[in-house]
Order: sequence, then C-alpha cells, then structure tokens
Amino acid sequence: MARYKDAPPTQKKFSKISIGLASPESILAESKGEVLKPETINYRTHKPERDGLFCERIFGPVKDYECACGKYKRIRYKGIVCDRCGVEVTEKKVRRDRIGHINLVVPVAHIWYFRSLPNKIGYLLGLPSKKLDMIIYYERYVVIQPGIAKNEEGEPVQKLEFLTEEEYLNILDSLPQENLYLEDSDPNKFIAKMGAECLIDLLQRIDLEGLSYDLRHKANNETSKQRKTEALKRLQVVEALKESNVLRENKAEWMIMKVIPVIPPELRPLVPLDGGRFATSDLNDLYRRVIIRNNRLKRLMEIKAPEVILRNEKRMLQEAVDSLLDNTRKSSAVKTDSNRPLKSLSDSLKGKQGRFRQNLLGKRVDYSARSVIVVGPELKLYECGIPKDMAAELYKPFVIRKLIERGIVKTVKSAKKIIDKKEPVVWDILENVLKGHPVMLNRAPTLHRLGIQAFQPKLIEGKAIQLHPLVCTAFNADFDGDQMAVHLPLGPEAILECQLLMLASHNILNPANGSLLLYRLRIWFWVFTT
Repeated sequence: MARYKDAPPTQKKFSKISIGLASPESILAESKGEVLKPETINYRTHKPERDGLFCERIFGPVKDYECACGKYKRIRYKGIVCDRCGVEVTEKKVRRDRIGHINLVVPVAHIWYFRSLPNKIGYLLGLPSKKLDMIIYYERYVVIQPGIAKNEEGEPVQKLEFLTEEEYLNILDSLPQENLYLEDSDPNKFIAKMGAECLIDLLQRIDLEGLSYDLRHKANNETSKQRKTEALKRLQVVEALKESNVLRENKAEWMIMKVIPVIPPELRPLVPLDGGRFATSDLNDLYRRVIIRNNRLKRLMEIKAPEVILRNEKRMLQEAVDSLLDNTRKSSAVKTDSNRPLKSLSDSLKGKQGRFRQNLLGKRVDYSARSVIVVGPELKLYECGIPKDMAAELYKPFVIRKLIERGIVKTVKSAKKIIDKKEPVVWDILENVLKGHPVMLNRAPTLHRLGIQAFQPKLIEGKAIQLHPLVCTAFNADFDGDQMAVHLPLGPEAILECQLLMLASHNILNPANGSLLLYRLRIWFWVFTT
C-alpha cells in the first residue's frame, strides 16, 4: 500500500460527457495495434498467439512485469519494450484498458444506423429501409452521379436510381470509352456503386444546411399529411446531426466503418476449465468470424477473383460485422451448437443485465438490506417494522460507538463479539439508536419519486419487513411476495432531509396530479376447508 499513498490523485473534473460517432482516425489513435489473426491462444503452451485476439504485444503482458519471451522480468524493467517479442514490460491490468483494431478491406455500414428507428442513414439519404438494405447487402447498384448516362428508353439516369446488374452493364456499354477515365469530380462521369462503399460517397455529398432548408420548406408547404410527417422525421435526424456537430465533430460518413475496434481481452475472457477445455466469451467467436472473412476477402482481391465471388464475400463480411455489433437485430442471428444466439457488443450494454443498468446504475452499496414485505396494520403511517437481526447489522457501527461510550466495552473487537452474541444490552442500545434515525425503503422499479420514502423503524421479530398497508399505493406494492430494499441515511443532513421531506406521512398526495394516495387497499383472503 505504501506506493499508493504518495501517488498523485487521478480524479479529473468534467463539466460534461458527450457521446458521438467515432472517426476511423480516433479509433486508430486509441488502438495499440492491428489484430491480424483469428487465433486466441496456443492450446499447447496456453500463451496468446502473436497478432491474434489475445496478443500480448497489442494488449499487454499476461504476467505482471514480464514480457512474452521471458527476457525481461521484474518491476525494474518497467516501461521497456522487449526487442525480441515486442511486449511492453508493465502490469497485466493494462489488458483491461488497451484496445486493438481490425482494418477492413471494404467499408461496412453500422447496423445501429440502418436497422433502428429512426433509420438514420435512410432519413439522411431519403431512402426507405428496404432499398437501403438492397444497397448494403450488394443486391442493387445505386447511381451516385448520373453524368451523361441514359437508360434503355433513352432517358437520362437520375441520382439515387436503383439498377440491376444487367441495367448497370448496359449503361456502361452505351457510354463512350473516355467516360470511364474521367475524374470522379467531373460532372459528366457516370458513377454507380453498391455496398457500404457507395454510402460513404453519398453521405459525403450531403449538405446538411441545404437539406435542412429543403425539408423545412417541404414540411411547411406539403398538403399530404403522410409526406409532411415523413419530412418532419427526416428533419429531426438532420437537425440532431447538426446540433451534435456543435459539441464535437460528427460526420455522417462515420456511420460507415472502415476500422473496427477490438475491446480489451479481459472484457471477453478465455477461462480454462477442467479436462483441458476452455470457456470463452461469445465476442471472441464473433470477432473471429469478422477476421476470417476479412482475411479471405483480402486474399481473393489479391488474386483478382471474379466479381460475383468478391461481392458474395463482401456481403458475408457485412453480415459478420452486423452480428458482432448487434446479433439480436438480425433476422438470422448467429447461434451456438445448442441453438443459443451469441451475445454481441450491444447485448452486453443494453437491458437489465447490461453494463449501464447492472454495473453503473445498480451498484451494491453499504448500509443496505433487502427482504420480503408483510402487512403491519398496527404500525403508524410513518413507521416500518425492521427485523432485529437486520437492524443489528445495519446499525452496527452506531451500536459499537454507544457500547464504547457507555464503558461496556473498550475495543471495537469486543463490541462486535457482544453484538454477534445478541446480548440483551444490544437491543436496549439499538432501541435508543433507532430514535430519530429513520430508514429509507425503496421498491424497484422506482418509477416516480415516491418509490423511495423514509420511515421510522421499529424492531420486530422474524425476517420480513413490516409495512403499513396505506403506503402501498405510492410504492405500487402488495403483499404477495414483493421485496423492498432498506437504505440507511448516515450524515445529519441526510437524516434531516428524510425526516422533513421523505417521511411517508409527508407524502400523502400524488405529485403528478395532486390526487390522494392513501386510499384503502383491498386485500383478499381465501379460506380453504377440507
């Protein structure tokens, strides 16, 4: 602990946190290296494979202050990068922080921005979801720049017009040979592409200010209610992108990914089991699929494979990235042998078990307890019954202090022994401590402010919390097995706030509409006879 005492504080003051689109440059700046191979660890040596998903050169050493080859060991070599294996000599905990990256051979669209509501890419380009899918999954060509091209009827080709393979080839045959060699910036050149690559070109050509003006004009002058609603929805997405650009740079083309970040290996672990087998995170399988398909496409492009094969591989790469980012949003989710969908990056963030609700919002706290609630009709409105054992544990530090102050014990250790033995003096002191020290009761889900209220505790026998039946309406609770959490306010300000503002007897009106909350609760009883 000595080396941590003199360490400078790492806390920083933040005025705000903003979330935006990550540019390829920012991903590369954060990354410590490119993951080139789909392998994880060597199954004979149990060491991470070089340039693989667990590579020590990219993510850091597996053992504290020891490089992969063993040339440098111990803390005195801290910060040195081994000239033999390329691993930095540092703590192994960096494997929780360092990210890698995968350079994609062709760009892919981010599934969050074309398979969600609202469809961000679709609204920006003015394309319906089905047509957008046809571009992304290499089913149709879309005209980016019509140039001098004409269709079979001799009419000029329109921008964002969809073409089949046959129509595209016919237009190319009808164009003069020199048109193919014109610069892309030349307005006479015909450009039509498919896949996420063409979406980058289309998104780069968007003028947000001009599009915003056109949509406002359309929304004001449109007579059809449906088209007006559509224009307003598109305007909302355009305005949101404009506003986000004020806080930090956000470009629409960043919704198309050229580089994929690889999260730290400790967040997708590979755990050895008995019998030489391994349990692995689903993310490793999803990353491996992306790397395998990316490497295969790179090899096929190098040997100049036919266009139809390349197109199929590009579509498969797009599907692999879709599964990695959000496997549940796809119609055909990637599954295990037991027919269970693999858990993607989105699954680890969203929902009750996700990172936000489970780990950031739902942290475990000290001075708290939990139990089933039962009816306590003899209680006063502002009272609740707390089991003796629960109260002894919750108020233990306060009881210890009183025991020492009264001279019953001299040390904290001996005070704890008396409390653990549940001697009669403990209950007398506990009764004294409880006076003027309320508790807060919380019933999940806390949907409005009355989901947490303060009560004056009373010691009771048993293991269930007793609650007055009239306060159940505010908590939306009943006595069929509901559980409630108990929290203890510690500071004098917190205790005063509970007594003045949060006490159940001070919250008898609904803050939403002023209606009475303390109306009679119906409790049904069944009598069974034999």
